[in-house]
Order: sequence, then structure tokens, then C-alpha cells
Amino acid sequence: MITVTSVEAQNRFGRLLDTVQREPVTITRRGRTAAFIVSPQDMQDLQDARRQRGTAVRAFETYFAKIDATLTPAARELTDADVARLVKAAR
Repeated sequence: MITVTSVEAQNRFGRLLDTVQREPVTITRRGRTAAFIVSPQDMQDLQDARRQRGTAVRAFETYFAKIDATLTPAARELTDADVARLVKAAR
């Protein structure tokens, strides 16, 4: 990934459009990252990954709710500290 300043990006925009077909470009302003330019394919890959992550999160939440419904009353009363203590004791 190459990095250019915002001034360089303005002056070389056409060349940057060609560059992003090969690799993403980071644009900085005052030494800090201000933006990224990526190819349409890279953007599609990022959007696909975001959708897949969302699907995985929803599947996990559904599974967790299903398992949560099967907990005994005693298990429901356990705190995070209780669980950590039990795990350490089991090791």
C-alpha cells in the first residue's frame, strides 16, 4: 500500500486511479490518515466480508439465545467472576 499526502493526491489523481487497480492508496493530511482509495474489486470484497461478519454475528446470537433458554436457574445466577473461578479450578 502506498501513502501520499492530500496535496499529492490532488496533483496526481489520474495516476492514483491507475495505482489503486494494483494496490490500495492511503491519503494523509497533516501526517494523519484521512482516506483510502481502493479498487472496485477491493471495495466489493470489503462489503462481502462485512455482510459475512453480520451473518455470522446473527447466527451466533441466535445460537446463544437458544442455549441461554436451556440454562438451569443455578446457571443463570452465575456471574462472570464465578465462571472465571470455575474455569481456573477445572484446570
